[in-house]
Amino acid sequence: MNTWFWIIAGAMLVLALVILIRPLLSKQALRSQDGTQRNLRIARQQLAELQQQHLDGVLSQDQFDAQYLELQQNLHDNLDDDNSAPHAGGSGRWIIGLIVVLLPLLSIALYLQLGDADAIAKAEMQAENERSLAQVREMIPQIIERLKQNPNDLQGWLMLGRSYMYLEQYTEAAGVYAKLYQFQPDNLEVMLDYANSLAMSRNGELNGLTGELIFKALQLAPDNHNALWLAGMAKAQSGEGGQAIVYWQKLAGLLPPDSSNLPQVQQMIAEVTAQMAAESASASAAPITNNIHVNVAIAAEYKARAQSGQTLFIYAQAVSGPKMPLAIVRKQVGDLPLTVDLNDSLAMQPGLHLADFPKLKIVARISQSGDAISRAGDFIGSVELGQLLADQTVNININQEVK
Repeated sequence: MNTWFWIIAGAMLVLALVILIRPLLSKQALRSQDGTQRNLRIARQQLAELQQQHLDGVLSQDQFDAQYLELQQNLHDNLDDDNSAPHAGGSGRWIIGLIVVLLPLLSIALYLQLGDADAIAKAEMQAENERSLAQVREMIPQIIERLKQNPNDLQGWLMLGRSYMYLEQYTEAAGVYAKLYQFQPDNLEVMLDYANSLAMSRNGELNGLTGELIFKALQLAPDNHNALWLAGMAKAQSGEGGQAIVYWQKLAGLLPPDSSNLPQVQQMIAEVTAQMAAESASASAAPITNNIHVNVAIAAEYKARAQSGQTLFIYAQAVSGPKMPLAIVRKQVGDLPLTVDLNDSLAMQPGLHLADFPKLKIVARISQSGDAISRAGDFIGSVELGQLLADQTVNININQEVK
């Protein structure tokens, strides 16, 4: 049975017993009211402190649950002590005895016939979550008002950002962390929280500014668990499974053997390893007949304006024909200068091959937004090929801006 249910049921039974027995007790029982009220006030104050520590990140979810359970048990014990009645005489003792024995037995028997402890526990948990959400919503205007009076309050901004994240208002959270990042551009905690809020507001995409923040954080703290996890995810998204595995294997080595996060890291390593093996087998099954070696560099002017974490697309497309790339590779600005191969194994659409078109355009483009679609402000370089040879090399210098 659910532990929470029995705690709640026990508290309810104690309360019911107090209500039923109280009229049978002497007037001396009234003296316990002051103690009961005092214990309730203390319990409410301690609960508020626990919830605040949980919101501030001082307590994990497991720590909060354990301390909340302990607080509830202490309150139960204190209320039981405060409401203990003096000895009653004569028939009063018999009546009290019958109530104390029969009421719990009848209640438990009725529950075993009709009740659902799990459903009750879930309902209680849902109600508690709703109360917590309501409390966080009430706190936000107070935090905002405090920040108006003291805009340099780092902890206040962090609390506001995490409050928005708790409410799953990711766009608002990203806006808060953007301001924080202006104040604290080298603060590791700010960088990772900002990256996480951006990723959540963009459906998990880790390119562009998000990737830049992740790898900047990793450079500052190479053993940071969160940075290693996110760096692996970013590399996996960009098709660099081998580098993703390197980050995750390092993370797995840093985690304690009993860590609840270790199985998830190991699962991701296994999945990416299997995916890479499948891709390698597929590439081996289809021999490459046309291969273009692309050497990519960037002009100094544009290198100074680009960010190392920005996405770099290198692709081949038909000069006359579909605008969709025939083959594409995704890298990052920090990888420049580099050499990649474009061939039919990287085809975007089955059935379309590089040799199907008499003229090809080879493009290297730095995306400001992280999108595959070219936009104004992107940095670009390109060359045209008239005749596709079985194996050839082209050189591209990124030296223009898309207007």
